Amino acid sequence: EVQLVESGGGLVQPGGSLRLSCAASGFTFNIYSMNWVRQAPGKGLEWVSTINKNGGYTSYADSVKGRFTISRDNSKNTLYLQMNSLKPEDTAVYYCALAGEKGQGTQVTVSS
Repeated sequence: EVQLVESGGGLVQPGGSLRLSCAASGFTFNIYSMNWVRQAPGKGLEWVSTINKNGGYTSYADSVKGRFTISRDNSKNTLYLQMNSLKPEDTAVYYCALAGEKGQGTQVTVSS
């Protein structure tokens, strides 16, 4: 059974930083590309970033490019999202996702 457990969210002021983590289990983590997606209040799911199985390829939504960095540690079965220069419009529940599966999410709120 695929399990994805996100953590690291919280309340941060505009311009601040957060690092999200996603602990993965129930599947062979190091053979899959992984994704971060988010859902802002009242909106649909938005793709944020993707990393390939060995971390050699990453891609980002235009809205986060240059501010967010996706990474992974295959020895720990963990996915990360470093978020810098946060903006109020980054407020959302953030999920790590594998195909159609995602975790319970972690809330990120950017507000002064």
